[in-house]
Amino acid sequence: QVQLVESGGGLVQAGGSLRLSCAASGRAFGGYAMGWFRQAPGKEREFVAGITWSGGYTFYADSVEGRFSISRDIAKSTVYLQMNSLKPEDTAVYYCAADRSSSAVRTRPSSYDYWGQGTQVTVSS
Repeated sequence: QVQLVESGGGLVQAGGSLRLSCAASGRAFGGYAMGWFRQAPGKEREFVAGITWSGGYTFYADSVEGRFSISRDIAKSTVYLQMNSLKPEDTAVYYCAADRSSSAVRTRPSSYDYWGQGTQVTVSS
């Protein structure tokens, strides 16, 4: 059974940095795409960044392009989201997700099959 466990969230001042981790287990993830999503109170879940497990192709939402960086460590079966220059509007619960059906990064939450429990990121002004 696939499990995704996020960690690394917390409280940070605007302009600061955080690194989120997503430990993936339960199977080999070759051929999967992995994504980070976020959901703020009262808002829909939105795509943040994604990476293909095998080729390492990345794709970002416009709102985080140039500030956030997604990567993966195949040996550790872990996906990371490095978040720099954080803004108060980045405040949300951040979720890791796995898409078993595509080797390309997709941006709709409904495309993803497995989800972590989420980790809170709060950016103070």
